[in-house]
Amino acid sequence: MNQYHHSGRFSGLLIAAAIMLASCADQAAPNDSTTPSAKAQRIAAMKQVTDQHSFARPEEARIVHLDWSARIDFDARTISGTATYDIETAADAQRIVFDTHELTIEGVSVDGQPAEFSLGDAQPFLGRPLSIPISTGAKKVAIQYTSDPGADALLWVEAQGDKAPFLFTQSQAILARTWIPVQDSPGIRFSYDADVQVPEGLMALMSAENPTAMNPDGRYSFKMEQPIPAYLLALAAGQVEYRDVGERCAVYAVPELIDAAAYEFGEMEQLLLAAEELYGTYAWDRYDLLILPAAFPFGGMENPRLTFATPTIIAGDRSLVALVAHELAHSWSGNLVTNATWDDFWLNEGFTVYFEQRIMEAVYGRETSEMLATLSYQGLVDEVDAIQDLNPDDTHLKLHLQGRNPDDGMTAIAYDKGYFFIRLMEETVGRARFDAWLSDYFATYAFKGMDTERFVDYLKTTLLSDPTTLAAVNLDAWIYGPGLPPNCPSVSSPRIQNVDAALAAWEAGETSTADLPWNDWVYQERYRFLSNLADDTSVERMTELDNAWEIGATGNNEILFAWMEQAVRSGYQPAYPRLESFLIEVGRRKFLTPLYRAMKETDQMDMALAIYKQARPGYHAVATGTMDELLGWE
Repeated sequence: MNQYHHSGRFSGLLIAAAIMLASCADQAAPNDSTTPSAKAQRIAAMKQVTDQHSFARPEEARIVHLDWSARIDFDARTISGTATYDIETAADAQRIVFDTHELTIEGVSVDGQPAEFSLGDAQPFLGRPLSIPISTGAKKVAIQYTSDPGADALLWVEAQGDKAPFLFTQSQAILARTWIPVQDSPGIRFSYDADVQVPEGLMALMSAENPTAMNPDGRYSFKMEQPIPAYLLALAAGQVEYRDVGERCAVYAVPELIDAAAYEFGEMEQLLLAAEELYGTYAWDRYDLLILPAAFPFGGMENPRLTFATPTIIAGDRSLVALVAHELAHSWSGNLVTNATWDDFWLNEGFTVYFEQRIMEAVYGRETSEMLATLSYQGLVDEVDAIQDLNPDDTHLKLHLQGRNPDDGMTAIAYDKGYFFIRLMEETVGRARFDAWLSDYFATYAFKGMDTERFVDYLKTTLLSDPTTLAAVNLDAWIYGPGLPPNCPSVSSPRIQNVDAALAAWEAGETSTADLPWNDWVYQERYRFLSNLADDTSVERMTELDNAWEIGATGNNEILFAWMEQAVRSGYQPAYPRLESFLIEVGRRKFLTPLYRAMKETDQMDMALAIYKQARPGYHAVATGTMDELLGWE
């Protein structure tokens, strides 16, 4: 038994109670006049911070449960369906408003009767508001619709040879509205049931209770009892197989990857147990992982019960499982306690990076977690420098994204500045006290939204109630100020320091390539060495490294990425064929942006545009939106 065990058990009981309360609320009649106090509480809960990225008016009427019936058409590249919502209304409600984008609305009914509706003018990236008149006492709204073939959330991967087609969604941040009409705000939660028809020979999966075997008729039913925000609504369909890797953990992958995936993520149950030991009972029943096509624009997406993950984290040696730890941590920080708006994104990601590091420390040791933290700090410093030159306000933890796409806030600031702020609080008050506080925070706000201002008030009355401690942390500088405050925690990794010393000696000609301990280094050390090479490293020296270690043939995509970026900046052309094939095969934005930017900054735009022309049709809209702007693509 360790020092965190009791607080974890206690918070688990509170979270379980919160689940029961949420379930009871879902079962109650939304307008039950026999329970006025319960109704008053629900209406009071409808009042929340304004979300500038949603047309919804939850203080007037909001969704609480979704029944979704849909058909997936790969030929037409559309989803046709009916979204039927249970709703709650204020006493004076006159309408309910949904977010839509790239949808054709074919009909609406209220409590089973055809109803009028109106669509407002389209706004960039926000889409169009769908307004439906309702009367006091309305309980259900049904919307029949079809998605556009080019809907931004959806990527339709075509069949190739003996490989079946594949569809996946990416709803975060505000793309759920492109495949289902919904109140697309992280502060609005709903449970759901779904019936989905896909072509025979494919399996459908959602962020819900999932099948473990293929249904011959292509029909699948789903249930998500815990309430979630729209950005966690997820769907995939493909020829995938299921493999257990623990009591509550499994992987799904296409046949050619299922064995590799089952091995790579065979320690997921250990990660889950470590997370529970830290901060309480896992609230989502199962934690499974789906390996998506390489075109997936992110490393992972924390869809409840079913994390979506890129195949680029399959390294063959379990060296990149920190990403799984990160998505698992979201089951508490993000999925359970959720940023109320995208201006508060750091509340999701800062806590998650902190929790990820604690899981990695618990399972793989402090040495490993500190190497990861050191790499995060390097990336954060670089990003702060880059953003400061463009818009210093974007280095604040609390963002100001009104009139902007919330994707603009998905930088290292929310993740890593958030992490170091939370680490500072832990180091200031002590780990034991901090862990007890964080467990209580997750339990207290389970299945609720949290905005920055309420969080600051909560901090000041709980963890940082002592004026001396509050002053030592300096909340305002971290949350509302630019850059990195001077009290940023320092990270210490002797192994990374040794890598830096070896690199300095190698670049100074004091040691040879043959003397570098590459074969003894783990992934983090190899990445540090390659990512810190000087931009003007000569072709001759790059050749030495390549001949010694055949870096372009590595199975670790983080190392490969660092090598290819350096190859571009050094003009090492033997790596260019691998660079081209990588950019055509892989759509992960974390890799694409630096590689295309490196070509742009080294006057190799002809190569960048030639590759992008080939690769762009296979990228998700999340990636093309960024690359189009970077490369001036029209």
